[in-house]
Amino acid sequence: MRATVIGLGPMGQAMVRVLLAAGVEVTVWNRTAAKADAMAAIGARRAETVAAALAASEVTVLSLTHYAAMYDVLTPAAKHLPGKVIVNVSSDSPTATRAGAAWVRGHGGEFLCGGVMAQSDGLTLPSSYLFYSGPRAVFEQHRAVLRPLGVPEYLGADDGLAQLYYQAVLTVFLPWLLGFEQALATIDRAGQDIAHFLPYAQRALDGADDFYAGMAAAAQAGGWGDLGNLRMMAAGAEHVIATGSGVGVDTSLTEAAHAFWRRAVAASEIAGRPVPTYELLRDPR
Repeated sequence: MRATVIGLGPMGQAMVRVLLAAGVEVTVWNRTAAKADAMAAIGARRAETVAAALAASEVTVLSLTHYAAMYDVLTPAAKHLPGKVIVNVSSDSPTATRAGAAWVRGHGGEFLCGGVMAQSDGLTLPSSYLFYSGPRAVFEQHRAVLRPLGVPEYLGADDGLAQLYYQAVLTVFLPWLLGFEQALATIDRAGQDIAHFLPYAQRALDGADDFYAGMAAAAQAGGWGDLGNLRMMAAGAEHVIATGSGVGVDTSLTEAAHAFWRRAVAASEIAGRPVPTYELLRDPR
């Protein structure tokens, strides 16, 4: 099996390593030649040009900052796209993804969108997986060469689906990450030991699967919380803000959350019925 990887940031380099470990012949190209040289030192083939990189394999994986970079990289070599499959795992919006897919196909290539659900140093973990979307026949034809990158989760023919699901998961992860860091900063600034706090934070995640399922069911029914719940959450956020600001921690993340519960309380009082935060998020009007 052969594959080309274009874009050798941390994720691109990690993909090269796992593909090589799986016995795939890997060709690489990167704007910064030193990164390509480093991959050549561990067994990859270094292409001098994008055209040569495309020619080396039927499947080319793009690991770039965003979709605009795809045009910058591929446009000079667009005449080499016919008969090639571009698997773009770069992050962007579903709209940008659909436009990118149309551009590749307009130049005679095939296209799959990929969303990598792992850190660059975690591709080989059992929890690693990738969302894919695009033509099923193209995905199935090249599933074997993509499999070493992580468990494939095919979502459908709509090119933007993998990007949509990827960004939705990040929507959960990004504020969670900052929230955890805010908690650690609050503990530390209060003179307490982060290591002693850690197991209690981990315990708080016990039952997260059930929590997600319950919130998803509530969302399908219109959203969670009556007026009493919304007032309780707003008050709880106020206390988190007071605790964090009291020791000098930036609490702007919690302040943003607090604003949503305050809005939900106000909207509920005006409407004469509960207006959950889910409803505000789903329809800002």
